[in-house]
Amino acid sequence: MRSSFLVVFFLISITSGFSQSGYFEDAYRFSQNIPSGSARIMAIGGTQWSLGGDVSNIAGNPAGLGFFRNSEVSATLGITDWGVKTNFLGQNKSYNTSNFSLPNISVVLGSQKGPYNSGVFKGGGFGISIQRIANFNTQYGYFSDELGETSIIDFYLQDAFGIPESQIESFGLTGLAYLTYQINPVAFDPEGNPIPNPDTYDSFILGLPFQDENITQEGTASQITFAYGANFNHKVFVGASLGVRSINFNSFKTYNEEFIDDPLINSSLKENLYVNGTGVNVNLGLIYKPIDYLNLGFNFQSPTWFAMDEQYDASLLSNYDNYYFEEEDIFLGRLEEFTDVFLNRYNLNTPLKLGAGASFFIGKKGFISADVDWVDYSAASLSTRDFNIGPDNEAIKSTYTSTINFRLGGEAKLGQFSLRGGYGLYGDPIANSDYDRSTQQISGGFGYRIKNFSIDLAVVNQSLSTLYRSYQVLDNAGNNIGPITEVKNSITSGYLTFSFGF
Repeated sequence: MRSSFLVVFFLISITSGFSQSGYFEDAYRFSQNIPSGSARIMAIGGTQWSLGGDVSNIAGNPAGLGFFRNSEVSATLGITDWGVKTNFLGQNKSYNTSNFSLPNISVVLGSQKGPYNSGVFKGGGFGISIQRIANFNTQYGYFSDELGETSIIDFYLQDAFGIPESQIESFGLTGLAYLTYQINPVAFDPEGNPIPNPDTYDSFILGLPFQDENITQEGTASQITFAYGANFNHKVFVGASLGVRSINFNSFKTYNEEFIDDPLINSSLKENLYVNGTGVNVNLGLIYKPIDYLNLGFNFQSPTWFAMDEQYDASLLSNYDNYYFEEEDIFLGRLEEFTDVFLNRYNLNTPLKLGAGASFFIGKKGFISADVDWVDYSAASLSTRDFNIGPDNEAIKSTYTSTINFRLGGEAKLGQFSLRGGYGLYGDPIANSDYDRSTQQISGGFGYRIKNFSIDLAVVNQSLSTLYRSYQVLDNAGNNIGPITEVKNSITSGYLTFSFGF
């Protein structure tokens, strides 16, 4: 099972205890789902709950497929640059990660009844899409030429308290610290009597270190969606979809400490995590046109029910200055220890999402559209038969909260050209926080259509700030005083969509 050293990229000082094993991170990381789709939809801020006739309706509001009068095939190309700026002990560092992608491929088969059809059913559209839901490719970290205020050895000592020496080797990273002599059992009581199987520890490493860390994350979440939308009397449009979602996520961490005038010259901790999962969800949508120039949309997205597989391993390297360890009559030099490779399975249920939107059309000159979503991240849940997942479920409930997300966008038509712009604000998912982790999104773009062919371009920038802790050390009041790094993210993406009608 994953060590408790794993901490949340987007969180800070979660609870006063540290018994959870890090799986509660997945509940948020894999639940994020910012609406995406074609370049047209991305340019108007992702607003899509009340708009029809776009391939984005397949994975968005499937009721919009009822607007299609003809069939359409669409492909979107994408490029993303993820910039990160970190601040640790007043020292700044910058990172950039770029990648190309094919974020959306869609086909819609539309069919409308003729004008002389007397029934209320006027036809509909069936759609299939492959869409990238999330992008995990990024790198961040920090480097300091100032001494830290704590050491990860402080975490090892607190984590080891109460664990008998006969069992300590099997306790993840803390076991590695024991095997590399960073922590050692208190073998004698104050009177000098030996303690059988001691369960308290100390360390001969007393100084404060220079610290640095690097985290590389890779992977994506994608979804294949099958959807149908129906048109009733050109007033009411209803739709449903089935999504099959896949997740591939890898994380590689390297944390280093360097000491001055101490028996330990330096240490390096490496962690590797690989997560793969498959899940299913359903999506129900409604669009109502009370009058010709107004659309009202409603959307229900079920939880995604995931089955997850993970692999985790870690290693700890300690370099000593030929230190004589009297208790065992040995000289310490280069020591490296490895954990076993842990293979685990667990289930993750992400929270459901409710959405509503309205679009106001200005004749054939364009429109203004707005969306609002509600999602409660504390409603996510984990389950497994392999280990005790209870602490992580408790961490989910106490750490996360519900959010309200807003999006606003518009399009102006100038003959065969269209100009677009949009804005989005996604709420802070952390409960009782005095640090703002909300996400802002600004977008823009244009489109060109001639007969059955269209090309659309969008540029989207997302910005969010987070706090990161490498490890947890509790003071006497139960506060986490471990190192803290501010992480500012700026994610700029470009989308180019080609669509052909037939």
